[in-house]
Amino acid sequence: MVHPQDLLEQYYSRLIYGEHRAPLTVVTYTGEIRLFLDWLTETRLCLETVDTLSLVRYLERRRTRDSVGSRTTAKIIAALRSFFRFIIDAHIRTDNPGSILESPRRGIRLPPALTRESVERVLGLIDTTTPWGLRNRALYELMYSAGLRVSEAVSLNLRDIMFSEGLMIVRGKGNKERFAIFGEEAASWLKRYLREARPQLAGSKQSSALFISRIGKRLSRKGMWKTYAQTTVPLGVNSKLHALRHTFATDLLAGGADLRSVQELLGHADLTTTQIYTHVDGSLLKEQHRHYMPKLWAEDRYPRDSEHGG
Repeated sequence: MVHPQDLLEQYYSRLIYGEHRAPLTVVTYTGEIRLFLDWLTETRLCLETVDTLSLVRYLERRRTRDSVGSRTTAKIIAALRSFFRFIIDAHIRTDNPGSILESPRRGIRLPPALTRESVERVLGLIDTTTPWGLRNRALYELMYSAGLRVSEAVSLNLRDIMFSEGLMIVRGKGNKERFAIFGEEAASWLKRYLREARPQLAGSKQSSALFISRIGKRLSRKGMWKTYAQTTVPLGVNSKLHALRHTFATDLLAGGADLRSVQELLGHADLTTTQIYTHVDGSLLKEQHRHYMPKLWAEDRYPRDSEHGG
């Protein structure tokens, strides 16, 4: 029998080198399978013979003990199916007990968007007299200006920024590269950060990373979330770092950008993913309708708000 740790290492290698999975997917899947293998040991079940009913019991335990929701449950099931495909290819068993597990339905959740005024308030009250404050201002300005994911922002390197063109090379999901555009405001803060703050943060250490921590290492996603929370909570702004990306997308759509263009700028492989960002205020839709179909309004084809109680 192969030792569970050896199996986990082989599975990790398969995800990276065999299936070319995104780094976050690799971390998620291997983390879930580690928990599953620990559960098998705890319950004295065997990997070669564990059945679908046992997997259902495992999922129920995760729901009750760890309070996992439908999104996490779907990820666990996906990881189990993937792992057992690996087990089949390794000739450890011939069937996949996870193949008939039914993933919970996942409703479309709209990421929370900030108003442009709230974004400006958050950015404007950052203390830029410190190296890390100046870094944070440049970081958030760039994320908002280009609609970056958190993972994309932390993976940026110095060589990825092209100030003369207002472009940067971004590595998105699946390590796919794309060009992203950033504006003059973001460029101005980024130049200040590179000139005034980054040398202080780096000290004598050498790093190719664009955004670095207080000890000169690449800033982590966890570090970014922490600094954003420290910035927004005192201001009474209830949002997460991803809200900057969503605000970028909704501002583009509200300004008249077409969905395909927003898809390219966000780096979405599928247009249906971009469509969750099309939730805009009803008053904006009304103004768009009034602008593009003025005759219908001029002729009172539709009743005014006052006529139908708002």
